[in-house]
Amino acid sequence: MNEKESKYQAPALDKGLDILEYLSAQSIPLSQTEIAVGIEKTPNEIYRMLMSLESRGYILRDEVSGKYRLSLKLFYLSHRHSPIDELRKAAQFPLEELANTIRQSCHLSILYMNQVMVIIHAKSPGPIALSIEEGNLFPLPITASGKVLLAYMPEDERAVTLKNNSIYKKYAKPQQEDFLISLNHIQQNGSYVKNSDSVSGVTDISVPVGLASNNGIIACLTISMLNALNTDTAIENEVILAEAYKCVKKIEQRIGV
Repeated sequence: MNEKESKYQAPALDKGLDILEYLSAQSIPLSQTEIAVGIEKTPNEIYRMLMSLESRGYILRDEVSGKYRLSLKLFYLSHRHSPIDELRKAAQFPLEELANTIRQSCHLSILYMNQVMVIIHAKSPGPIALSIEEGNLFPLPITASGKVLLAYMPEDERAVTLKNNSIYKKYAKPQQEDFLISLNHIQQNGSYVKNSDSVSGVTDISVPVGLASNNGIIACLTISMLNALNTDTAIENEVILAEAYKCVKKIEQRIGV
């Protein structure tokens, strides 16, 4: 343990969080002894913490068995604010900063009803740039954001999503296979950089947001650039990609991923 960790250590809080995290990972109620064994403490060490968590309504104790389980309080607390609103707030400044740095528009998208939904857009400071309205929905298979979101889906979830997608179903078998291979390449590369399939004369650079999340990526950051504006002095794609990763890191820090 380093000096900083030792200085800010809060043993009681740590025990409380250990109890909540352990109970959340179990599918059945547990006794005081079982919880203590699970978090490598003695029953006496966690007695007061269990009483406190119960009195605050975070855990419930069965009157007959005396065993503990999580209440719904954490669920209610986490849903007082819309996750999308929180994500938009976290991304606003980093996106605006990115747009000013690379002088290109950028936007953040999420998966919504098996489509891509743009939840926030930052305009380029330049006189000419692409603009994508917030709240718009786009098809998954033919957008850069959609491909990145698909690439990082669990395989079973991706299979169901594509099976029900009208665009993907129209692809011939070889085209479907090539599409799945391209998704694997995105995951291996950690990004998507290619001319847009949906808009002529546009290059898309897309990166995932929230790779460290246990439930898969949270969103996708995309920069769409007009090829006609590219000049010898234009910022190279590699530089833009590096700035995109910096932006993603800032967003993830703000949402606690």
